[in-house]
Amino acid sequence: MSKRRYCWIDLEMTGLDPATDRIVEAAVIITNKQLEPVFEWESAVRQPQEVLEGMNDWCKHHHAESGLLDRIQDGITEEELDDKLAEITLKYFKKNNPCVIAGNSIAQDRKFIDRYLPKFSERIHYRMLDVSSFKIVFREMLGREFKKENSHRALDDIRESIAELKHYMTAIDASSLDPIDNSPKPEQTDPSE
Repeated sequence: MSKRRYCWIDLEMTGLDPATDRIVEAAVIITNKQLEPVFEWESAVRQPQEVLEGMNDWCKHHHAESGLLDRIQDGITEEELDDKLAEITLKYFKKNNPCVIAGNSIAQDRKFIDRYLPKFSERIHYRMLDVSSFKIVFREMLGREFKKENSHRALDDIRESIAELKHYMTAIDASSLDPIDNSPKPEQTDPSE
């Protein structure tokens, strides 16, 4: 039986540019392949006042409205965040089950992970499960849309992303597709021998 798990991650930042913006909140939910949670964790991430003052207006408004701004100074450091995420991946993902990160527009989070969280970055697979790809297909090609709350809090955003993927999966009929053959393959011999 497959032990496939997914590392759902969401970061809240001071903006979208990893060269100048920073992480202010992180959350993780580990799910099995049926998208059932097996672990969850969240924390605010402390940043210097000058970083917070440089936040764009959209972030200032939404992070204040969500209550996140009030939690940032009590948060952990980025280094502690990196250590915690690396620890989580070591516990829940083994060499034969790489850590595939998942979420909405996960490539944006990946930019910040690669820049600010090097230990965690080393532990994650190059493949990512991006729910926004499904969103594009369903909205733009099929005229269907999943309604989200958009709380802009990391843990809530992950829960919504998982619910969104489950919603899309109910519309997919895989019965006409060939099943995956996971049986061991015989060793190939070199025909030149």
